[in-house]
Amino acid sequence: MRLWENTIRRVTPYVPGEQPKGENLVKLNTNENPYPPAPGVIKALKEFNTDGLRKYPDPAASVLTEALAEYYGLKEDQIFVGVGSDDVIAMAFMTFFNSQKPIRFPEVTYSFYKVWAELFKIPYETPALREDFTIDPADYHGNTGGIIFPNPNAPTGVYMPLDQVEEILRNNQDAVVMVDEAYIDFAGPSALSLLDRYENLLVIQTFSKSRSLAGLRIGFAMGHPDLIRALNDVKYSYNSYTMNLPSQILGAEAVKDRAYFEKRVKQIVASRERAKKRLAKLGFTFPDSQANFIFVTHRKAGAEGIFQALKEKQIYVRYFKTPGLNNSLRITIGTDEEMDRLFEELERIIKEV
Repeated sequence: MRLWENTIRRVTPYVPGEQPKGENLVKLNTNENPYPPAPGVIKALKEFNTDGLRKYPDPAASVLTEALAEYYGLKEDQIFVGVGSDDVIAMAFMTFFNSQKPIRFPEVTYSFYKVWAELFKIPYETPALREDFTIDPADYHGNTGGIIFPNPNAPTGVYMPLDQVEEILRNNQDAVVMVDEAYIDFAGPSALSLLDRYENLLVIQTFSKSRSLAGLRIGFAMGHPDLIRALNDVKYSYNSYTMNLPSQILGAEAVKDRAYFEKRVKQIVASRERAKKRLAKLGFTFPDSQANFIFVTHRKAGAEGIFQALKEKQIYVRYFKTPGLNNSLRITIGTDEEMDRLFEELERIIKEV
């Protein structure tokens, strides 16, 4: 080995979902929204003044922060924006997880948490889920350097009721608790209602799922002004101009159109519930997902075989070749037409088992 290689930081990287290209494919593998962004986004893009691109963007992303504050009934100093929720969470790891105590997150969850913990040299513990894929709040009681978990969880889609979220907060008031709500708009109430009671709560959301803007990379956190101030201090020390100008402008337009947002969310939820019935009839079992995907296991057919057979037909779902997950598939909810094509192929595949 060359001597300089001894100083390289090495981690096992997060593996993103495949981004296939081509005509006539059905892409149900990365939990994107199958519908276009709000009309105001499209209009603003067409009218975008490109002269603004020669200048640095507003480091505070004020136009977007103001829109989010109005939408969620918060003050601007309670909101932090970043380049996708991944960027926001990474900044939060660097900012808040600095004690010698291990942080905690579920054993089965968003796999990026482990990558960040190892990248930033943060000790961690990963309590197992219950047999029904739910998180046991008792596993997160005290003596920790911080906590993060998605709600709904990924890749299971299981939603944790707010009284259980509050139990975790109540038992960890000496550490920051992050609730990653990437899929909350398809589920139950947000932990935002707990912000006034818990100064150590940070709620993180994204524009990639319910707002159809995965390609712009917009994420945000909401919390006590002191938490947001600390996040901004780290951001400005790391990269002052994290969010580009088009993302700020188009993101604000997406937030303004509440009616369009609610319409699309309802469509996806309706398609999800319809998909559960079809998948059950085909012999699949799954937790009761409250996200925009379903985590399925077939009683007879192996997950990898189904995955490969669908891929041959230009239908892409997510297969995790990792212990504990390698007999399951995560299926994003697409349009009803896309889902019908999926069901048709699944019926054919399963008949051949």
